[in-house]
Amino acid sequence: MYDNITIHTTVEYDAIVIGSGISGGYAAKELTQKGLQTLVLERGRPVETLPTDGMAPWELPFRGGVPAEVAAAEHVVQRRTYAFNSQTQHFFINDRENPYIEEKPFTWIRGNHVGGRSIMWGRQCYRWSKMDFEANARDGTAIPWPISYEEIEPWYTYAEQYAGISGQAEGLDQVPDGAFLPPMEMYCSERMLKAGVEAAWPGERIVTIGRVANLTQGLNGRVQCQHRNQCYRGCSYKAYYSSLNASLPDAMATGNLTLRPHSNVHSIIYDETLDRAVGVRVVDYVTKEMIEFRAKLIFLCASTLGSTQILLNSKTPRFSDGLANSSGVLGHYLMDHHYQIGAFGLFEGHEDTYYYGRRPNGIYIPRFQNLPGERQEQDYIRGYGFQGGGSRAGWTRGTSMSGFGAELKNALRTPGPWSVSVIAFGETLPYYDNRVSLDPEQTDDWGIPLLRINCEWKANEFAMRRDMERASVEMLEAAGAYNIELYNNYTEGAHGAEPGLGIHEMGTARMGDDPRESVLNKHNQAHDVPNLFITDGSCMTSSACQNPSITYMALTARAVDYAIRQVNNGAI
Repeated sequence: MYDNITIHTTVEYDAIVIGSGISGGYAAKELTQKGLQTLVLERGRPVETLPTDGMAPWELPFRGGVPAEVAAAEHVVQRRTYAFNSQTQHFFINDRENPYIEEKPFTWIRGNHVGGRSIMWGRQCYRWSKMDFEANARDGTAIPWPISYEEIEPWYTYAEQYAGISGQAEGLDQVPDGAFLPPMEMYCSERMLKAGVEAAWPGERIVTIGRVANLTQGLNGRVQCQHRNQCYRGCSYKAYYSSLNASLPDAMATGNLTLRPHSNVHSIIYDETLDRAVGVRVVDYVTKEMIEFRAKLIFLCASTLGSTQILLNSKTPRFSDGLANSSGVLGHYLMDHHYQIGAFGLFEGHEDTYYYGRRPNGIYIPRFQNLPGERQEQDYIRGYGFQGGGSRAGWTRGTSMSGFGAELKNALRTPGPWSVSVIAFGETLPYYDNRVSLDPEQTDDWGIPLLRINCEWKANEFAMRRDMERASVEMLEAAGAYNIELYNNYTEGAHGAEPGLGIHEMGTARMGDDPRESVLNKHNQAHDVPNLFITDGSCMTSSACQNPSITYMALTARAVDYAIRQVNNGAI
């Protein structure tokens, strides 16, 4: 059954957490601080050093680039994302060793180390709103969320106060304010955009500073951000939130954490008699030895697609289509935010102004269309927000300027014009046929069936994209920008703006009140397996248009609190 791999069974823990990223690291912190002996299983390597932290541009391998032959051989998928270069290459998975099957273009961005993608994430943190948790029920899409904003609101505050989110309170219903640290400052071109947009659409559209998990003052033993904008390399100051910087060290400090890297989870062990998950099978990433770990409580936090792959591979006589899948919806309703669409424009003035440091943040324009009680778009439902930022052109613009010699050098001594770029992030609807499944024949080097992904944008997303184009240009025009350039990177059947590139994949093990239509209940507990909890993106019932990580953290803390109470009263 296991291709002659030797199986060893080890000590039993109170809890096992699969994955060490945003959700897994936070689950480990919450479980260990509540006294549970907890094992964290991470497929990737430990992170003992940050190889490029603090390096100057000229010290970076290949000046930040990755040789084409290396990228093509080892990172043919990972190189599609904006964050992949020689500063970060060591944090991205080797695609040749870890393949998957794209039935339609889908970019699966993965880390392969302790801390997961929490090291490389964009750190933007926006609460979902009452509107978002009611959206499915309001317009009759898929199934209703089993929780309300009011139920999760205190857990947002709890997670924000731990992680440290800087931002500006705006009093908007569609993106509720949170427990913010002082906001970062806007650049002058961003302030020009803000003035123009808010004058053209008073009370309808606002431009605010990004709400970001970078500390603007010390918190929980971590120091404030140094404005190096090297977050994707890791941070020796621990000034932005990640599992590596915060939750895992705090879990380790309890004395209740066992962290095992190089642990490729094969499947969850289910006992038909007990009707419980009793452990986890791991194939050691290095030795390929099969090992079994036992626990009374399991938190599956291996990322949306990783967790679903594990569940699909955890087949039993009762669950022949995957563990906890009596509903048959496991693997379906895959979502991601669609983006790679927006506009860029130049601004006149402020030639005597520049900025100091390298702010690791941008601006945010919250959703302004299809809000409850206001005018509804005729072509699509739901909506989108904009992220982006301002800058001033430096000497690198010389690569595209005409001229040579002293004249060119003197021209480059003075910074170029100010600019602003805005990029739309749109909500994707949950569709049954956007799905993942296991290949019946092909496996990876660890004997785990390859994941097949079949996902595409549909009519609602394309109609929304047309409106994204219009809105991005009209806002720059209203602010007085010139030389405005519109871009939309989507090409049907090709890579460019396909699902996955948003790196906000969600769904596939959704929450719901009805066990016939969902995998999880309102506490992220599997309907079919009461000691199994899933708190990564796979639990999401819809996608909203905001970055989801702070929602995962809030759901994780809430689920741990519930699970501990269930353990203490003997229900688990």
